[in-house]
Amino acid sequence: MRVRIFDTTLRDGEQTPGVALSPEKKLSIAKKLDDLGVDAIEAGFPIISDGEQQAIKLITKANLSAEICGLARTSKKDIDAAIDCGLNYIHTFIATSDIHLQYKLKMTRDEALAKAIEAVEYGKAHGLQVEFSAEDATRSDREFLKRVFSEVAKAGADRVDIPDTVGYSTPQYMAQITKDAIAASKLPVSVHCHNDFGLAVANAISGIHAGAQCAHVTINGIGERAGNASLEEFVMALQCLPFEQKWETGIKTKLLYETSRYVSNLVGITVQPNKAIVGENAFGHESGIHTHGILSNPLTYEPISPELVGRTRWMQVGKHAGIHGISAMLEEYGVKPSEGQLRLILDKVKGIGDQGKHITDVELLSIANEILGEHAIKRIVQLTGFSVSTGIGTMPYAFVKLNIDGTDYVGTDYGVGPVDAALNAIQKITGEIAKVRVKEYKLDSISGGSAALCEVTIKVEDAFGNMSSAKSIGEDIVTTSVQAMIDGINRIMLKKTLKQKKIGS
Repeated sequence: MRVRIFDTTLRDGEQTPGVALSPEKKLSIAKKLDDLGVDAIEAGFPIISDGEQQAIKLITKANLSAEICGLARTSKKDIDAAIDCGLNYIHTFIATSDIHLQYKLKMTRDEALAKAIEAVEYGKAHGLQVEFSAEDATRSDREFLKRVFSEVAKAGADRVDIPDTVGYSTPQYMAQITKDAIAASKLPVSVHCHNDFGLAVANAISGIHAGAQCAHVTINGIGERAGNASLEEFVMALQCLPFEQKWETGIKTKLLYETSRYVSNLVGITVQPNKAIVGENAFGHESGIHTHGILSNPLTYEPISPELVGRTRWMQVGKHAGIHGISAMLEEYGVKPSEGQLRLILDKVKGIGDQGKHITDVELLSIANEILGEHAIKRIVQLTGFSVSTGIGTMPYAFVKLNIDGTDYVGTDYGVGPVDAALNAIQKITGEIAKVRVKEYKLDSISGGSAALCEVTIKVEDAFGNMSSAKSIGEDIVTTSVQAMIDGINRIMLKKTLKQKKIGS
């Protein structure tokens, strides 16, 4: 069975506290969603502002493959605003729960039903495709909800939607009212689930299992309060979990991680590390038992291949590490210690981990160099010069000179501070050559006073999701940050070079 993916990142997702997108940014996200393969894009809420209307007009004129929808209350002026934006598909809604009717709308049930019917009829009279939502459906009286769905269907609605507006439903109840909606309306049914109790994806899947044909979702699960059902989790669950029935979507799953990162960067909402599918740790391993299993057969501790969603697996060293994981990590950098040397390296790693310290790739390689008594690890990137200028009334500016595999490169850039300017200048060079960007930056002070030592930890990532981390300690924050960045880039480029050699051989 084919499940329709209705993406509301640009509408419900933008209602995330602290998120506001320009028309140009909304268009760029819409194009990414279209490339991903969503069936419908809720481009926004036309009535709310001139900028919102401008964004929706840009999206409707972009000749995307996905259907483009706009949100409208059960109000003629809202529907007219959608029509003025060039939309031929609206998602109109009115609350049906008694708590909303009494305290928000100040309406009776019959008055709300009349408004719903009027909006559907008005939309259809203007040639629109109309999807009707009973806001707060999961807290509405069940018999009244069935009546509403039945009447809007008679009025000409094309589909009805069940919003779990405050994430209050259970999967069992979502299944029950989905069956109610199908029986009452005889129309295609959508489910729109919020994550207040962490059940949004489970509720959406339950609705689909009960006969719904469409789910409203957002990239990374962003949205008001605890967010919406996550597109990537919902799609991969339908595709990979052992349900009795097989479902499919039009989503190009290998683009999920890329789309997740793109939206995260544009909206400024960081994805939590332990988030399913797209979180940084979703395919990361430290435990010795786990890494040993993964190296023998990835399915031992991974439910799906990371490549399926555009990811790569990675391993972390720490006190939980085992000899097989450390051996595999060192081999990525072309380092092959003997078994005795590996055990000495492992002992040092565990000792540092027991002190509660995070161990970066660079520190692991330094430990290996110390044990092996050699310094044969190649440095592809050399910092040959840099300077920064900053002050009151002037924007911080940096000049950086790098030698990459024997060739000199120069980069300059501005930033919000001297560290930002220096890292931007480095990324301007390495971004073109190796597609390497800063993933995470952390600064700690490790001693007091005006001459305090600082510790900078940087995690970098390339375009393929490969990551490497580095740590540097020094008195000058800018210099220390630059050194950590160069170390991180060296490791990720060395790893990539050795991988390419293996493929070539």
